[in-house]
Amino acid sequence: MANVLTDLAADIYKAADVVGRELVGFIPSVTINAGSERAAQNDTVRSHFTRASTVNTSYSPAMTIPEGDDQTVDNKTLTINKAANVQIPWTGEDIRHVNNGSGFETIYGDQIAQAMRGIVNAIEVEVATEAYTNASRAVGTAGTNPFASNFDIMADARKVLEDNGCPIDGRLTMVGNTAATAALRKLATLQKANEQGTDALVRRGELLDLQGLMIKGSAGVQSHTKGAGVGYDLNGAAAVGATTITLDGGTVNTTGIKAGDVVTFAGDSNKYVVGTGLTAVSGDIVLNNPGLVAAVADTVEMTIGNTYTANVAFHQAAIELAARAPEQPFGGDAAVDRMTVQDPLSGLVFEIAVYKGYGKTMIDVTTLYGVKAWKPDFIVGVLG
Repeated sequence: MANVLTDLAADIYKAADVVGRELVGFIPSVTINAGSERAAQNDTVRSHFTRASTVNTSYSPAMTIPEGDDQTVDNKTLTINKAANVQIPWTGEDIRHVNNGSGFETIYGDQIAQAMRGIVNAIEVEVATEAYTNASRAVGTAGTNPFASNFDIMADARKVLEDNGCPIDGRLTMVGNTAATAALRKLATLQKANEQGTDALVRRGELLDLQGLMIKGSAGVQSHTKGAGVGYDLNGAAAVGATTITLDGGTVNTTGIKAGDVVTFAGDSNKYVVGTGLTAVSGDIVLNNPGLVAAVADTVEMTIGNTYTANVAFHQAAIELAARAPEQPFGGDAAVDRMTVQDPLSGLVFEIAVYKGYGKTMIDVTTLYGVKAWKPDFIVGVLG
């Protein structure tokens, strides 16, 4: 195989540092499963989960060892079901033309960097969407910047995670849009170097940890448009821990109740996030785990919260991103060279291949990926 890409690598990495890039906060904060093995599209990655233990309330000494309690180990699957690919063609005439100006080496490096930029942005949006639609609950006020006057909401977000049993172990992150992070930087209490013990924010704009959560910005933070359904009431009481809620009496208004909607029940101030919605006047919705934290009586009214900006706080183990190079046929395909390149901003690895044609060359940048929120309990929406 011809050694085509080795001489190009320096230009690719140089261009990756020069091309404009959007903020990436979700990808570096989740568990990244990017093994060197290849995968076919729609392959699955399995992860095992243990259930809560049964706690015995008695202790009986005996000469016979107890059998022990049966344990059930569940497994969940993540499907590598998405492909991201950019193809960059060049002819001899094209190269001759650009060499009269900026030069081929400059341009193709920028093209590959732009390809990585586009792919990373697409994956960042996928992770952001998976995160907010699988949040256990939400804190804050829809339509209001969460850091408009203080950062108290970080304590509220941490409380939800703590109540859900989330580990507080240095792997917690809050990812916000640029409006949220800009508001944080403006808070006078954070700008006082004498009180904060550092001038990192004032001098360099660095956002330090708050309430045990790393603060990151992202251009992929989503804006969720609420479902238009109204008038839904419980059809039957729901106990603490219930996730499936039966409703009736609703008016759908086309969109009904959507996944990602934040809902409340009369008499309960907690804000729950809907995992599975409803587009009928009656039926079931499914709340994300761990479900209700307060029992709700029959006929109680449910209200869908307003449209919001989906900032999210979560534990690294809550969400996994699996990325693989696509599987190749026996003996390889028509590519004359391949190499892997790591994006310096997101940390994702891409496969770059060169294909030779008739008077033409094509540079291909490809990755396969899939995203899964394993633990909604360890995710909380921070409404904006």
